[in-house]
Amino acid sequence: MMKAPLLTSVLAALLPGAAQAEPVLLISIDGLRPGDVLEADKRGLSIPNLRRLPKDGAHATGVTGVLPTLTYPSHTTLMTGAAPARHGIVANNSFDPTGINQGGWYWYAQDIKVPTLWEAASKAGLSTGNIHWPVSVAAKGVTWNLPQIWRTGHPDDAKLLDALATPGLKAELEAKVGQPYAMGIDESLPGDQLRGRFATALIAAHQPQFLTVYLTALDHEQHEKGPDTPSARAVLEKIDAIVGDLIAAETKAHPDAVIALVSDHGFEAVHTALNLYRPFIDAGLITLSKDGKVASWLAMPWISGGSAAIMLARPDDAALAARVKALLDRLAANPANGIERVADRAEVTAMGGNPQATFTVNLKPGFVTDIYRGPAAPVVAPSPVKGMHGYFPGPANLRATLLLMGKGVTAGKDLGQVDMRAIAPTLARIMGAELPDAEKPPLDLGH
Repeated sequence: MMKAPLLTSVLAALLPGAAQAEPVLLISIDGLRPGDVLEADKRGLSIPNLRRLPKDGAHATGVTGVLPTLTYPSHTTLMTGAAPARHGIVANNSFDPTGINQGGWYWYAQDIKVPTLWEAASKAGLSTGNIHWPVSVAAKGVTWNLPQIWRTGHPDDAKLLDALATPGLKAELEAKVGQPYAMGIDESLPGDQLRGRFATALIAAHQPQFLTVYLTALDHEQHEKGPDTPSARAVLEKIDAIVGDLIAAETKAHPDAVIALVSDHGFEAVHTALNLYRPFIDAGLITLSKDGKVASWLAMPWISGGSAAIMLARPDDAALAARVKALLDRLAANPANGIERVADRAEVTAMGGNPQATFTVNLKPGFVTDIYRGPAAPVVAPSPVKGMHGYFPGPANLRATLLLMGKGVTAGKDLGQVDMRAIAPTLARIMGAELPDAEKPPLDLGH
């Protein structure tokens, strides 16, 4: 029986407009803004490998993201073509009002409610690999998987990854690279550089026809120091070298490969933190124990950086919803709180956001939601971070990046403003795969 990629290639030769079946390397640089590449000279950036992509291939002037513009919801949209309301990853952290999950994230791919590109590629007969992509633990369709997960940063986290990765893969690649694999909690530049070496070793050893690689250090630096700072620019220049190594390894293994480079969101500079927990505690909507921990709750903020989903213990309780809405309106009426908008469930669901939330609060640029810091924490305080995302999508500073280069991609093509949901079906078509749950059609990469 003819394999799917070979069959697709035969059809492509016989039928005008039929799908191609090329290998794909998908690299994500968390927090990369399109202007960092498209205006590299203006911003004083030396990034030759990244700049090669729009010159030799296609680029978006910007990618409109999803609600919220956070890492895990966005990366799941990049893998499914669906918005968070449908794919199910509506935040970074799972909802945990009493803290029993100890800060757990949406690590597990079983929480994704629609098919992914890994599954689509596998069904099309392609081998697949993954290095550190969000929401990839036990992902279906991944042949060689080093998923992203951590708990505490203790050495036992490495044993956890051993148990969850493709059996024997981590040890195999550690022997080839000559170093232990980076801990999952490590978002530093050295962590990215190490993961880049593991990705190139995986390409050399197994030549996956679809490989996802996720790099975190730029996002980490922009949170800590702010976007477009000297330290952020320095990190991006180092990441550019990782990208160059990945492209070289991929084109050696697969000369006809398409290189797709994406990001999940842009960044806003921030100065003020809004503690939503304090007014909810003062209003009797959150009850604390003697040690200051949450004992019970009627309404709870589920924070997402620049926005917060407001969850009700009784979602169908109209009186409770009205009580919470009145509180949110009072907070929004004070400009010092930096609330741009309070959206209801219907509005948020229509935008593809969290359908479980009764309300969602979006903040103005410069403001960020604060984590729970105890009952004595003020409502407004200086932000502990200098950069943030997680706001409603749309503003230019929050737009993400899309760059494509390789067989079938027209050099110098400007794709204009792109909806993030169009990226996954575009990559599926390149691989000769199908992604029927995608919410947007593929992009035209030809002339």
